[in-house]
Amino acid sequence: MSDLDVQLPSAFDPFAEANAEDSGAGAGTKDYVHVRIQQRNGRKSLTTVQGLKKEYSYNKILKDLKKEFCCNGTVVQDPELGQVIQLQGDQRKNVATFLVQAGIAKKENIKIHGF
Repeated sequence: MSDLDVQLPSAFDPFAEANAEDSGAGAGTKDYVHVRIQQRNGRKSLTTVQGLKKEYSYNKILKDLKKEFCCNGTVVQDPELGQVIQLQGDQRKNVATFLVQAGIAKKENIKIHGF
């Protein structure tokens, strides 16, 4: 069996550099507010808002969003993303304009994702 012993080279991670760049760039992208849409079933969808500063009261922002757009919503605690606001329906453009007008985020710091 000693004739068949093969020495494998040490493990090489081809994505190690990309992961290092992501962790370094992550600190720079923390100030972005991400507004996404998630498809539920059929025509139903959710709008999620993530990346707001910790100093803001998420529940007060949610209350104003719900009243402004006549939709329901909730604040969800995610282990990786922190607090995330979820709203019913496709409210991406509405939320972006609301955050800019309220002075919560700048227009260049809001990223709208989705189809």
